[in-house]
Amino acid sequence: VAQEVPFKALNDVSFSVSQGEVLGVIGHNGAGKSTLLKLLAGISRPTRGRLQVQGRIAPLIEVGAGLVPDMTGRENIYLNGAILGMRHEEIRRKFDDIVAFAELDKFIDTPVKRYSSGMQVRLGFAIATAVDAGVLIVDEVLAVGDLAFQRKCYDRIEGFVRSGDRTLLLVSHNLRQIERLCTRALLMNGGRLEADGTPKEVCDRFLSFSNAKI
Repeated sequence: VAQEVPFKALNDVSFSVSQGEVLGVIGHNGAGKSTLLKLLAGISRPTRGRLQVQGRIAPLIEVGAGLVPDMTGRENIYLNGAILGMRHEEIRRKFDDIVAFAELDKFIDTPVKRYSSGMQVRLGFAIATAVDAGVLIVDEVLAVGDLAFQRKCYDRIEGFVRSGDRTLLLVSHNLRQIERLCTRALLMNGGRLEADGTPKEVCDRFLSFSNAKI
């Protein structure tokens, strides 16, 4: 359970993830999925248990998370890039690619508070995926934005999958997305790890559990 934050307690959650693995995390709202990712990303600290992560992490936990509303898109790219561990020269080198991917060239010098939620998540996703991080954490943000941008996100993630040099943790309620992108899946329920296996097996179990609940 996170310190000083009213997150759901996590119990009996034990697993390891290998380099290049694409791990999907599914479960009902309140199952503990986002809590797990926030602990892994270092946003919150566990009060007990052991957590070990090797390599740089690029978290994309919430829409617009980490963006400063009164700062422009340009300023947020440099600030968030630095927070994620990028050097100034690296950010400058990748700046044009980040702006182009986010499709915000006309608004890059506009304060982020003027952006729509879709524009904010495009900027956040573009920054997070530009980091040469060993672990990328994505929490439900692919459900935001228009279909064209969602497709770009899928293509970029599939590129990571094919390269095999990044570990990806993906939370989504879109089971087809989990089955399509992931090599393995976890099912969370009430703060516990209910199942750990192939995406097809875990998604089928979640559907059966949901149908019985309905």
